[in-house]
Amino acid sequence: MISKRFIAKRILLLGPVLFGVATFVFAILQISPGDPAVTIAGNRASQEFVEQIRADLGLDDPLWQQYLRFLWDTVRLDFGQSYQIQRGTPVTEILAGRLPITIELAVLGLIAGLAFGLPLGIVSGVKQDTFTDHFSRIGALAGISVPIYWSGPLLILLFAVFLDVFPTSGRIGSTYFVERRTGFILIDTVLVGELDAFVSAVRHLAMPVMVLGIYSMAFISRMMRSSMLEVIRQDYMRTARAKGQGAKTTVMKHGLRNAFIPVITIIGIQFGSMLGGSVLTETVFEINGIGTLLVSAIEQNDYPVVQATVLVFALLYTLVNLFVDITYSVLDPRINQ
Repeated sequence: MISKRFIAKRILLLGPVLFGVATFVFAILQISPGDPAVTIAGNRASQEFVEQIRADLGLDDPLWQQYLRFLWDTVRLDFGQSYQIQRGTPVTEILAGRLPITIELAVLGLIAGLAFGLPLGIVSGVKQDTFTDHFSRIGALAGISVPIYWSGPLLILLFAVFLDVFPTSGRIGSTYFVERRTGFILIDTVLVGELDAFVSAVRHLAMPVMVLGIYSMAFISRMMRSSMLEVIRQDYMRTARAKGQGAKTTVMKHGLRNAFIPVITIIGIQFGSMLGGSVLTETVFEINGIGTLLVSAIEQNDYPVVQATVLVFALLYTLVNLFVDITYSVLDPRINQ
């Protein structure tokens, strides 16, 4: 039974975190070089025109007024309009088009990491110091050590150049036009009933998902192994074995649930890391998600887009942490207390 009081406390904690992030973003952009009015008007614009734009944006107001206006607009999810990326387009509209791309990539990468990391961690923990254990640990160490900006080009070189199995970039073939319904390309291709488009999307996303999955699998398998080793040594596990219960049944029935609790933290952290790591992954594979949007906005001094993107990342992180806390309370009701 999930405690409503426990969940309410966690939700209330989201407010101070997001407030702190919003304040930090506002402060950083205030001291960063560049003038939004000049960015909008252009370098050749007259000083009178620049001053007019500055007045229209409220940049002539005292700093505390700009700060309060920024907080109020953030609460209302009004981030203004883009200066450069899509000039005159509301930032929320731009984010709505890019955010599903990054979320889909992160979710698929996490699923791939869980599909391989959990079984490897369990087997490695149960069969400690065997060949399987050593092989798993070496693979996990290699996955952690290889950075995304290096593993991505290596996969492109192997699967796209040498083997010619997967395409090098994009989310779907250029010959396909899929009506946008959810923003998730795999779901949209299924909804419109185009099997060829779905296969094309799978082939295009295979390598980016592999890059994120390898990195995630390494951390998950390492944590699962350590947690499983700790659980196996507990007295209740030895008691279950002494009563004649089989080894597999003991591990699956008694050990797995308790061993999974610390792994939940790693899963949450990994999902957040994938959202951040998507910046590199999207750049390598030319996927126009929120990661590449952030890079472009920083390069072009598009301040509203930068602010909104960072705040969205912070919100996703906090929501993931909330989900992790709720999962804790489901696996171990004592945490509610």
